[in-house]
Amino acid sequence: MTEKELRQKAMALPLQPGVYIMKNKDKKIIYIGKAKKLKNRVSSYFGSHSNHSLKVIRMVENVDDFDYILVDTEFEALVLECSLIKQHMPKYNILLKDDKGYNYIKITKGEFPRISECKRMDDDGATYVGPYISNFSVKQAVEETLKIFKLPRCNKQFPRDYGKSRPCLNGFMGLCSSPCAGRITREEYVNNVNDAVAFLKGGSQAAVREMTQQMQELSDNLQFEEAAKLRDRIKAIKNLDEKQKVVSINVPEEDVFALVNGKKKACFEVIRFQNGRLTDSEFWLIDSVDHLPSARFELIERYYAMRDRIPSRIAVDGEIEDEELLLQFLESKRGKKTEFIHPQKGEHLSIVKMCIQNANEHLAQSEGRLGREFAALEELAGLLGLPKPPEYIESYDISHTFGADNVAGMVVFHNGRPMKSAYKRFSIKGFDGQNDVGSMNEVLTRRFNHYYNDDEGSTFKILPDLILLDGGQPQVNAVLPVVAKMGINVPVFGMVKDNKHRTRAIAIDGGEIEINSHRSAFTLVSNIQEEVHRFAITYHHNKHKKSALSSSLLSIEGIGNAKAKALLKHFKTITKIKECSVEELQNCPSINSKDAQNIYNFYHKM
Repeated sequence: MTEKELRQKAMALPLQPGVYIMKNKDKKIIYIGKAKKLKNRVSSYFGSHSNHSLKVIRMVENVDDFDYILVDTEFEALVLECSLIKQHMPKYNILLKDDKGYNYIKITKGEFPRISECKRMDDDGATYVGPYISNFSVKQAVEETLKIFKLPRCNKQFPRDYGKSRPCLNGFMGLCSSPCAGRITREEYVNNVNDAVAFLKGGSQAAVREMTQQMQELSDNLQFEEAAKLRDRIKAIKNLDEKQKVVSINVPEEDVFALVNGKKKACFEVIRFQNGRLTDSEFWLIDSVDHLPSARFELIERYYAMRDRIPSRIAVDGEIEDEELLLQFLESKRGKKTEFIHPQKGEHLSIVKMCIQNANEHLAQSEGRLGREFAALEELAGLLGLPKPPEYIESYDISHTFGADNVAGMVVFHNGRPMKSAYKRFSIKGFDGQNDVGSMNEVLTRRFNHYYNDDEGSTFKILPDLILLDGGQPQVNAVLPVVAKMGINVPVFGMVKDNKHRTRAIAIDGGEIEINSHRSAFTLVSNIQEEVHRFAITYHHNKHKKSALSSSLLSIEGIGNAKAKALLKHFKTITKIKECSVEELQNCPSINSKDAQNIYNFYHKM
């Protein structure tokens, strides 16, 4: 069907709740959605695409037909949509792959058993503890157990490697009992493994009680060395408990969600708490989203569609579209009351920030960046109201000496880092004298003329996600008409300095945004402002120096701009020209014998 035919079909739909099912030419389902009013929602796809994202436009281009199912309420539509998406996994719906599976703790057989985490049980004679749902918890438990009971984590095989080498760094640090160096007997090693397994099965409190009793008995029997080993082990367990309290909350159970949006990808992160302790952490990398509130709705709905446990409290990092409807869906599945919270202060806000930080790190790693760089870009995007963190930032500064030798510098920061291959210098040509606003207008006009006229491969062909000007609202006002006139849709802001020439604020719509309290964004903007100032003033100094040098040549009889330029091009420096003989000066193109004599006489006045 053509788009016109699809729109006619959509306009015939009723204004009541339902689910719509988009299909391609092969009758394959490519998108499933719900609607409170089917006619309005479905018809909006087939008409003007001015308000549609690229993803929606691509989906519509592949739609050949659609079906629909009417229901009585929007809640029923949500339940049906969730069920159909889980069944068909359409290409254009936001999907989360459930690859969690079960996890086990494995204890191998042999003279020197080893403890590790694994994804499945094999018929290999080993002992398995589990299954556990949380891969995070299993990895954490195994790592902590190996530390507490000083068991090896290396690839050495025992008894083959027993007593045959010096201990590694873990051995020197007291984190391993070093069987490789023969520092522990086989019997002691097996006892440590047995104690470790009991610790894993019984938990820290039961293990501490039992070890405390054993320590007291050993002490009473004057076995002080063995008692001291247990004392150190108990201390390690208690230290571990103290560390875990750092990531704990004063509620029985809570899930925390964060959605960090990049230019190409987004990261959806969840941290789960049970009994006040962090028990699980998961994340998914998905395509960049166009509308964060609606994306949060879909992602949280998909997450709980594949997880059985729904907590009494869910913390999120931002607005959720149709929050009450989603809450009704979750409560119906849980069979009990639950609530969404949007923390603004206290421990819950700290946990949400931790979740955002983890999402930043995962997204940054996927794009070859550092987490702190992406966090700074995201914080800056939030301050400026940008839909996504700016991947490509251009910044401009004007430099001159009382209106002489006017120049401008353009620096580029790509993914929060300087991209020096894209730096550009501009010599102001439109006028003489001091006019920073006019200079900024000229520079941006020339920059975007390059965008339209340069060949492919030029860095000028890359449109920035953000422009930062060194200066306040006057500079911004000078550039906005240029950007609008040339059909460029790029946000423009100014960088305002204090009286000590340090970054203080960002100029926006006649006002200012203070950024000092936003550490990551402040550091990034300060670095950009310092770099563009350094680049512009370096170019100005070089030009001013060359201008001053060439002015001495212009004082010589018979030497004009063209000959002065030829001399500097040939000899590179004034010092070299001064040292030349008449014959050497004549070797320069455009310089005749009379010119050479005049130049020699000028610099060798007696």
